[in-house]
Amino acid sequence: MMLPVGPATGIFLAAGATDLRKSFEGLSDLVSHTLAQDPLSGHLFVFVNRKKNRIKLLYADGSGLWLCAKRLHGRGT
Repeated sequence: MMLPVGPATGIFLAAGATDLRKSFEGLSDLVSHTLAQDPLSGHLFVFVNRKKNRIKLLYADGSGLWLCAKRLHGRGT
């Protein structure tokens, strides 16, 4: 999968740990209220858990929201 990240696409990293049990609605709320951004803006929003061994990306492509998740290896797991 390739996300079309161009020069106008902002990449926002949520500071601190995020409860990655959150899905579309919960992460969209964090984008709106914590990052003060529009989750449908076409920017890429990045969230990590406390152990920093899991990552979630939230991205709107114009037809809907993408939620991508990855478990990272080599971080004590």
